[in-house]
Amino acid sequence: MKDHGVPFSEAMKVWGRVAALSFGGPAGQIAVMHRIIVEEKKWIGEQRFLQALNYCTLLPGPEAQQLAIYIGWLMHKTRGGLFAGTLFVLPGLLAIMALSWIYVLLGKVTIVQGLFFGLKAAVLVIVVEAVLRVGKRALRNNTMRGLAAAAFLALFLYDVPFPVVILAAGLIGYVGGRAGLPAFLAGGGHGKVGDKQVADADSLLGEETPAHARPNVRWSLSVAAVFLALWLVPVAALYVGLGGENVFTRIAIFFSQMAVVTFGGAYAVLAYVAQQAVDNYHWVTAGEMLDGLGMAETTPGPLIMVTQFVGFLAAWREPGALSPLLAATLGGLLTTWVTFVPCFLWIFFGAPFVETLRANKALGAALGAITAAVVGVILNLAVWFALHVLFAELVPVRWLGSSVELPVLRSVDLPSLALATAAAVAIFRFRFGMMSVLLASSLAGVVYALVLTA
Repeated sequence: MKDHGVPFSEAMKVWGRVAALSFGGPAGQIAVMHRIIVEEKKWIGEQRFLQALNYCTLLPGPEAQQLAIYIGWLMHKTRGGLFAGTLFVLPGLLAIMALSWIYVLLGKVTIVQGLFFGLKAAVLVIVVEAVLRVGKRALRNNTMRGLAAAAFLALFLYDVPFPVVILAAGLIGYVGGRAGLPAFLAGGGHGKVGDKQVADADSLLGEETPAHARPNVRWSLSVAAVFLALWLVPVAALYVGLGGENVFTRIAIFFSQMAVVTFGGAYAVLAYVAQQAVDNYHWVTAGEMLDGLGMAETTPGPLIMVTQFVGFLAAWREPGALSPLLAATLGGLLTTWVTFVPCFLWIFFGAPFVETLRANKALGAALGAITAAVVGVILNLAVWFALHVLFAELVPVRWLGSSVELPVLRSVDLPSLALATAAAVAIFRFRFGMMSVLLASSLAGVVYALVLTA
């Protein structure tokens, strides 16, 4: 095994650069990492990058941040993973916190209202675009299309719990892969990520596994104990000290559960969080959830930093003895802590063993099936957002043994519909970039709000 020769201080500068450029959701963030880490720096090769990415996609939580932890760990052991993962989150944490303050303190200002009105419409279209983008890659045969359709119907019509849908898809894919069924072996994992392909042998890390990345049960159990304590001791302390009904306890428990069950990437996480936070806990409205997603889309860092905004508003509305702003800030920070600390646990505990599972076909098949189901999950999220944002009234309808909320057509919000349509034309017809559409839609929303108040 050759020495890769990358000083730790230099690596941290590179990870800071990756974090600063990580806009646009997981696909954009992974592309940025590939361009800098594989194509430009040649720290690792294409095959190892894809292997790490496929493992991270199989995990609950944000795959882009977990990929940063994985590569940082490969290059500089535990401290490399810690710094890479933390730096990846830090710009988004600061940006979302600042925007959350503006949202609650200046949200009634006309310009701010118009800004978020415009963001909602554009983000709705971006979620639809994510359905098509992921579907194009994942739904390569009728079996995968069937899994996607089944996932959508299970969620939309029958409210099957999200974790059940994803775990069932993974199990189906794993069994299909083990059985050697072609439909499951054809679409597992990620394909080509970047423009330039670097062979593992030509990378600084080389083809062999570093000594620290080889399985070590004692080390894995030790690091698991440390990160389990960092994650769960604060949750237990809140439960014992404040009780199970306190907003901080509920935030800690809910987002800890989310960290365990949200397989399938950032949009799958958002689908679960959006419906639970809006329909179950009533921490935010569907419109506010879209506002938070707009913040996350336009700032660097993982897309699920929107969860920080959800925790912020939850505590803002139930501050208890604290001032609303202090409670909200603590709620946002608590959410971020219990969301991202488990990511370090999954990587540090599991990655050494994954390094020994080069190109495991059954795991690849499970990944392909989960990715196919996630298309249905994101479609459910897009439909749910559209119903709640574009229509003021929904009525429950019984159909095929399920209860479905359908829109009252006369309650359509015409300005929102017009702006969403314009954003869709810009993205799908004229191929404008996501950031351009978000900025233009925000500007249109501000102009509309100013005209209304003129």
